[in-house]
Amino acid sequence: MKSWLFLGIAIVAEVVATSGLKASEGFTKLWPSLLVIAGYAVAFYFLSITLKEIPVGVAYAIWAGMGVVLVALIGWLIYGQTLDAASVIGMGLIISGVVVINVFSKSVAH
Repeated sequence: MKSWLFLGIAIVAEVVATSGLKASEGFTKLWPSLLVIAGYAVAFYFLSITLKEIPVGVAYAIWAGMGVVLVALIGWLIYGQTLDAASVIGMGLIISGVVVINVFSKSVAH
């Protein structure tokens, strides 16, 4: 169960770091740049711990899929970026894939 918590921390840290990339303006702003570096360090550390119990393919699919959806939502909410119907449908498919992996996959330890 702890590995799922660690995966959640890795996802949140990656989303914070990726969202901070825009604010860093090409690493020209100090504090957002430091946030990006720290966020990715935390994300990869917790992802590495997660891989002790969750298969790499499953963990990475969940990490990347949820990261894509959450970063797109943050881009929409905070940066005013638009999401068209295809974007929303695609993110729905990503979320569906994560659910299928978690509910039906025998390679995921429940």
